[in-house]
Amino acid sequence: MRRRTTPLPAVLLLVLAGCGLKSGSPMTDDVRPGTVGAGLPLKGAHLTVTSKEFTEQLVLGAIMGIAFQAAGADVLDRTGIQGSIGSREAVRKGDADAQFEYTGTGWITYLGHNEPIADPEKQWAAVRDADAGNGLTWLPPSRLDNTYALAMNQANYAKYGTKTLSQVAALSKKDPGAVTLCVEGEFANRADGLPGMEKAYGMSVPAKNVTQMDTGIIYTQVAKGSCTYGEVFTTDGRIKSMRLVVMADDKRFFPHYNATPVVNSKVLKRWPAIAAVIEPVTRKLDNTVARTLNAKVDVDGEDPHQVALDWMRQEGFVK
Repeated sequence: MRRRTTPLPAVLLLVLAGCGLKSGSPMTDDVRPGTVGAGLPLKGAHLTVTSKEFTEQLVLGAIMGIAFQAAGADVLDRTGIQGSIGSREAVRKGDADAQFEYTGTGWITYLGHNEPIADPEKQWAAVRDADAGNGLTWLPPSRLDNTYALAMNQANYAKYGTKTLSQVAALSKKDPGAVTLCVEGEFANRADGLPGMEKAYGMSVPAKNVTQMDTGIIYTQVAKGSCTYGEVFTTDGRIKSMRLVVMADDKRFFPHYNATPVVNSKVLKRWPAIAAVIEPVTRKLDNTVARTLNAKVDVDGEDPHQVALDWMRQEGFVK
């Protein structure tokens, strides 16, 4: 799973916290300042960037490292840490200096809250304030919101025309047989998954209309029309490549997972220019960008670091 939205057991936290990071390689991209890094404000800094192991995180970690290089820093690449807690603990303990993390993950998984905050800005502010005492600084968030959604193929969209989850709920009442779902087993049973969504939208999908399967299979089955709607992650590259239509969460039920730069507070105090260097890059990130970059890796087979570098150059952030 990309994210875990239940607090991790204390024993597991202690075990993972003691692991530390032992590997990494220098980033050696031949980049110069574009719209970021002018004046080389990070010259003399030795910074380590980290990330989780899935595609989007690898790309975001590379983007961050490339921005720091353009600003003059020597950057060590320790991206691709398995699981969520490893990369966070690395930044918290000082084994790494910065990463992109998700607001919902911070609030629910790390800080132990059961209820997400509906407004994304308030969610970010709450995480920022609560995590400050852990030695972590959450910089301003991006619009990239990697959360749950339902999606359908073009043929079913032309047939039913639903654009929002409220319209899906209305369709389920008008024509119960029309709403069939492909979902993961975990999503089918989570309070912030199918049961909660049905409750929030007044929807009742019969069990016979719900098929549980692995994540990757969901996308292909929805694309084929084997089920009308499938559970997807909103920034997955397969949404674009398979031309799926994502239903808007118009009642704002699902937690927000806005990708946000998180920096070790001591490091940020020593190198405050980190915030200014990464801010314009963060501001450019949204779900459309993420789907495009993720698809280059997951669909086209390109290298995540090269995808990040190409995008940074294309946007003029670096030369």
